Parts: sequence; structure tokens; C-alpha cells
Amino acid sequence: MTDTNDGYPAPAPQPPTRWETVQPWITLACRVGLAAVLITAAVTKFPPALSVQAVEAYDLFPTEVAQLIGYTLPLFELALALLLLAGLATRYVGAASALLMVVFIAGIVSAMVRGLNIDCGCFGGGGQVDPGETTYGLSIARDIAFAAMGAFAAIWPRSPFALDRALGLFR
Repeated sequence: MTDTNDGYPAPAPQPPTRWETVQPWITLACRVGLAAVLITAAVTKFPPALSVQAVEAYDLFPTEVAQLIGYTLPLFELALALLLLAGLATRYVGAASALLMVVFIAGIVSAMVRGLNIDCGCFGGGGQVDPGETTYGLSIARDIAFAAMGAFAAIWPRSPFALDRALGLFR
């Protein structure tokens, strides 16, 4: 085959690199894994009174704001999870999920620095616990891993079984 511009043969297409082959599957794993985490977190916050109790335990917001967050957070987590599962707006949903995890980390660090003895409420529960029963380090490490999954999906959104792909947004 010749190139009509200069008469030289067009270069043969290069086979995909290992990264180009593996990356979409890693993104799929991040999408599905993070969606599973968000669904679990949302479902365990029902009834909403549990979520409100967990948010109030951080002692960061007035009661009305804590209630608003407590009632809407599980719905927001569920919406993010469904979008991740569908692979719709993957870049933006991955970024939003990573940012949400950073907010959670900031809340946990704030509780730790202020000497509060609370359960993070990430997967239900929440509220006061006995000194020594806090798991701040584990919760922060876990949320860093979840944030990394969201960031990966945001940076490399192309993945199989995604509506983004079907709509031609990422090839």
C-alpha cells in the first residue's frame, strides 16, 4: 500500500502494546470493584438514621447539615456505583469517586487529630466507640486504595462492557 502524499509505503500498523492490552481490563476491575464498595457502603447506611448518626459523630457540621449529608450520602454513593457499573461518564464518575474518598479520608484524619473515638461509619454503624476501638489507620489505608481505583478509572477510562465505549466516547 502506498501513501498518496509522498509515494512511500504506509507503515504497517503496530500491534497493541502490553499496556494497551491490559489497561482496559484493569479499568474494568477498578470500575466493578469500586462500584461494589460503593453499593455495600450505601446499603449498610440504611435506615438513613444510621448514616445521620455517623455523620453527626464527626462533630463537623450543624445538625441540619449533618442530617442532609446523612440522608443523601447513601443515594450519592449508589448513583456513583450504578454509573461505574454501566461505564457511563467513567472519567468523571471515577474522579468524583476518588474525590469522595479524599473527603472521607479528611474526615477520618480530622476525627483522629481531634481525639474523637468514633467508628467511621463507612459501612454502617458509626458513632462513639470505646478508646482503642478506633480503626483510623485501617480506614485511611482502605480509602486511599479506593481513591486510587477511582483515579485509575478517571485517568484511563477506556474499558470493555462500558456505555462510554458503545457511545464512542473512548476507543
